[in-house]
Amino acid sequence: MIFITAKFLIKPEFAEQWPEISRAFTEATRAEPGCMFYDWSRSLDDPNEYVLVEAFAGDEAGVAHVTSDHFKQAQADLPPYLQSTPRIVNTKLDQDDWSELGEFAVSN
Repeated sequence: MIFITAKFLIKPEFAEQWPEISRAFTEATRAEPGCMFYDWSRSLDDPNEYVLVEAFAGDEAGVAHVTSDHFKQAQADLPPYLQSTPRIVNTKLDQDDWSELGEFAVSN
């Protein structure tokens, strides 16, 4: 899988609305056949920072994502709401889903 984590620093006046501002892009990306997950979280330390955790099934899915019409539209629509260029970690992993965090195993 291609595993990506990106940090988006949103302009303060748009931080509360970011989930709605990014909704069309988020929903279109989640509907892509090769999208494994695409999840936003808000930073506990900085209310203007949102963290995106996403994964795609492989190179073909990754290329399909960045060449999609909705990706191109997001490239035009989203930057005006940002304080700076998002920061990213992008890597390939030899797995196809989340693994359990054994150090915090829950016994029922």
